Amino acid sequence: MIIAVVAIYLGLVIVVGTLGHRLFRNTAEDYFVASRSIGPVVLLMTLLGTNLTAFTMLGASGEAYRLGIVVFGLMGASSSILIPFLFYYLGTKSWWLGKRFSYVTQIQMIRDRYTSPALGTLLFVVVVLLMLPYILIGVKGGGDALAAITRGEWPGWAGSLLVCGVTFLYVTYGGMRSTAWANTFQTTVFILVGIIAYLVIMDHYGGIGEAMATLRDTHPEFVVFGSGSYTVFKILSYLLLPISVAAFPHIYGHWLSARTARSFQTPIVFYPLCIAAVWVPSVTLGMVGRIDFTAPLNGPILIELILAHTGGVLAGCLAAGVFAAIMSSLDSQTLALGAMFTEDIVRFYGFDNQLSEKQQILFGRLFVAAFLVLAFVASLFTTRSIFELGAWSLTGFAGLVPVFVGALYWKRSTKQGATAAILSVIGLWLFFYADSLNVEGAYSIGGTGLIPAGIIVPVSALILILVSFATTPPRDVDRFF
Repeated sequence: MIIAVVAIYLGLVIVVGTLGHRLFRNTAEDYFVASRSIGPVVLLMTLLGTNLTAFTMLGASGEAYRLGIVVFGLMGASSSILIPFLFYYLGTKSWWLGKRFSYVTQIQMIRDRYTSPALGTLLFVVVVLLMLPYILIGVKGGGDALAAITRGEWPGWAGSLLVCGVTFLYVTYGGMRSTAWANTFQTTVFILVGIIAYLVIMDHYGGIGEAMATLRDTHPEFVVFGSGSYTVFKILSYLLLPISVAAFPHIYGHWLSARTARSFQTPIVFYPLCIAAVWVPSVTLGMVGRIDFTAPLNGPILIELILAHTGGVLAGCLAAGVFAAIMSSLDSQTLALGAMFTEDIVRFYGFDNQLSEKQQILFGRLFVAAFLVLAFVASLFTTRSIFELGAWSLTGFAGLVPVFVGALYWKRSTKQGATAAILSVIGLWLFFYADSLNVEGAYSIGGTGLIPAGIIVPVSALILILVSFATTPPRDVDRFF
């Protein structure tokens, strides 16, 4: 029954996604940014769905199972405050520049702003490499979820292949509009499913009050912020991870797809409420899982709770909600990479005047397919947890944020400063990641509790400032301000 419900759900996703093709205008701009026609409600839902991956549904609940309520303080609370702020200051400015100069990708903006083709290519390479572990979250999460739901009857690779296949179908068929419509449907599903799962499972424990009382008796450290391995120092450094949203190519693409600047009002106002509606059930369910389940688990704690306390159709719906969270991010991520490959590599390096609109769309589709294949193969070998994969990817993107802030709001920032900042991110990220391979358990710098983002982000910002002041001011930048 569970597999049947999941199959029906995936079929509905394909139907909703392919409906977007009916309005398809057969242009590259329509394929990559939906001709800048997305309204406020769909913009809210697709931004939310794109940003809330398996990192939230499976990763956060799994980390809460290990460490308790402190996980909500790591990113849930800060995300609800910082991300709307970024939408307002960076999203609207990016939309304005995109509409004025016909940008389709963030690389185009950076190249134009700093008048540096090499800087754009460097950023393309870095973004693609950082996207691989982030996309792995969804691909690996789909495999883990299906294997756990079926108790191993379906292997993990089958779930990963299913997620990649369904995503490929509607993304390559309808582009950004299909992605936005499918995300709206999927975001609605996983929010409702999360709330239903929360209510049903909490009822098994006698309500939230009774469940928390039991946790206080059996695992008192789980209901106290700052307990366990997550010190206050580490929690504060985790606050830097949500700013990575400002450097995501898939978020940037959705910003450009907005119909007007006023379309941002709805996401800015309602995003915090939606974050709470997803993060609170996810973290709480992970915590109460400690009451009945002990490590090691057979699968993600959320899946274990679903199978233990629900059945039949409801369990299938809850399983579908997990897939909804996964695919609502994977589609936008792969589409954004396809846009970057087509616009910033193929067209930029010699084929700008030789490609028809159909050929541009074809290149975008081919890169989506190639990257999904790469992610699927990589998911078969990765041993990192979903939470770890997400944290490392977010760390790299957070380090790139000063470059984008400088491009949008600081006239004095130079291409030399931006290049030096990006190189510092690459060097520090590789150093800290290599060092983490020799450490068991949660990684922090020198065992201090400070995560790499706490060093990478301020160093990137400082280098941008120092090198920019040490080099010749850029010319002809007034048009960006």
